[in-house]
Amino acid sequence: MHEHSQRFAVLRMAVVLGVSRSGLYRWQQMRHNPSLAAQSRQRLGEQVLHTFKFSKQRDGARRVQAELASPGERHDVKTIGASMQRQSLVPKAARKFKVTTDSNHSLPVSSNLLE
Repeated sequence: MHEHSQRFAVLRMAVVLGVSRSGLYRWQQMRHNPSLAAQSRQRLGEQVLHTFKFSKQRDGARRVQAELASPGERHDVKTIGASMQRQSLVPKAARKFKVTTDSNHSLPVSSNLLE
């Protein structure tokens, strides 16, 4: 908005964007000076993303919350879940272990040449 303020009137920009003038000014101010809550939300989002990637994208909100829990700072599961949803973080199910060796077979076994 700031780069266009020299060419266009604020009222015209507000009409084109479909917002009020006061809303346009508020958005501009918030963009330059984020609130403490917005800064905290940003910091938590970064922590959630790091923890989620560290778990190979397998942990959900409850496990991420348990991982982030520290004595001085605790977050609600719903807050963690909302942060994950904003970032489109969806946990993958862990793959089941599949046994690929079948020792009980009737096929011939090669002799041990190395002994």
